[in-house]
Amino acid sequence: MTQANTQPRSLFDKLWDAHVVTPESEESPAILFIDLHLVHEVTSPQAFAVLEERGLAVRRPDLTQATLDHSTPTLPAGPDGRLPYATEAAERQVHQLEANCAKHGIDLLGLDDPRRGIVHVIGPEMGLTQPGKTIVCGDSHTSTHGAFGALAFGIGTTEVGHVLATQCVLQRKPKSMRITFEGALSPGVGAKDMALAMIAQIGADGGQGYAVEFAGEAVEALSMEGRMTLCNMAIEAGARVGMVAPDETTFVYIEGRERAPRGEEWDAAVARWRELPSDPDAAFDHEETVDAGAIRPMITFGVSPDAAAPAAANAPAPQDEAARHAADYMRFEADRPFAEMAVDKVFIGSCTNSRMADLREAAAVMRGRRVADGVTALIVPGSEAIRLQAEAEGLDAVFRDAGAEWRMPGCSMCIAMNGDQGQPGELVVSTSNRNFVGRQGKGVRTVLAGPATAAACAIAGHIADPSDYLDTEARHAA
Repeated sequence: MTQANTQPRSLFDKLWDAHVVTPESEESPAILFIDLHLVHEVTSPQAFAVLEERGLAVRRPDLTQATLDHSTPTLPAGPDGRLPYATEAAERQVHQLEANCAKHGIDLLGLDDPRRGIVHVIGPEMGLTQPGKTIVCGDSHTSTHGAFGALAFGIGTTEVGHVLATQCVLQRKPKSMRITFEGALSPGVGAKDMALAMIAQIGADGGQGYAVEFAGEAVEALSMEGRMTLCNMAIEAGARVGMVAPDETTFVYIEGRERAPRGEEWDAAVARWRELPSDPDAAFDHEETVDAGAIRPMITFGVSPDAAAPAAANAPAPQDEAARHAADYMRFEADRPFAEMAVDKVFIGSCTNSRMADLREAAAVMRGRRVADGVTALIVPGSEAIRLQAEAEGLDAVFRDAGAEWRMPGCSMCIAMNGDQGQPGELVVSTSNRNFVGRQGKGVRTVLAGPATAAACAIAGHIADPSDYLDTEARHAA
């Protein structure tokens, strides 16, 4: 063992070191081996085309998993049996991935597969996402999988082709940061609130150039769904990677899933995974501390995720030209309560907040109530498995009885590629991850929030704190 490996190391250092094929130098990045390559229909066509042009095969189809999510309609097929694709281009993307996977022997969760869903939902559900793995996908929110103690990050289209051909990727090693949430969350506060409070504190570029490990009592208390939400949003702070050390919560979630180890292999895997958490004296390039007890149900009020504040607060006065432009676009009046802003649409879904814990949280607000007149609410489960479980629990009935629309799985309004979008000038409260101008449709004003807050806004018809609708003692952070 080298001297370097005898020093205290972080979770990130351990995973990086274990996957380096060729170390980086001043002249070139490191070459990292990839344990799991996730593929969807949007960023893969050009990559497969390059393989075709160069006469290359997919190096490790057994380490590649494909699904359909971004361009797929969330409305069912019509009387003619055809799905209502938003555009011909969207339909071509779906069929191209089907053809590419068939040609290269890649497992695809197709439209009729009961396991299909959003790429960052199905990996954990199937047990593909495991501690210690390197995981990449042509999607920036691949950091979601870091919740399991994996080294997971998004890659570009050119890199997708490189991984398909070599099962490796070129990377410069980021610096390391630990963000510790000190203390416990207050009742009624969840992982999305933690994420928005953290980004508001360190800024939308506060994590730029870093692999971030989340730690502290509040993080350890989160469910796996909550940890995935937190790591998903690490990218919105500019981080390359978001991670949580694996523990008993992680192991319980993975055990028994379709692609999880079994028997003696499971015991051996858990033994390895227990060695992954950061050593007690591991050094980080930067440390941040967030007061978990001070966090309240959050919303965004600008056009960047770091413009976030408690839903029950007043809009702040803009402090610079960019903030003034954002305020003009969003139409929040300085020093006036956010609650004065009317809501047009509510979207509960996306790879950030479309899991069972999220749906249960939203249902707790909507149960026995009605969506306000003039508000459209879309509830989009993250996968077929989640849809079926939610329906078995009767959550779909809760949402429908409240006047919300219960849809089929897909990315939906998060990126508005499949026809689900707002109209110019509308205000959409969304459980997704980005509130950039035009993200949910041209001229749409996006407010990010957690599931309970979004549901409260749908019921109230304006920005609302979910505390007004919940027995907060019954709502644990999820």
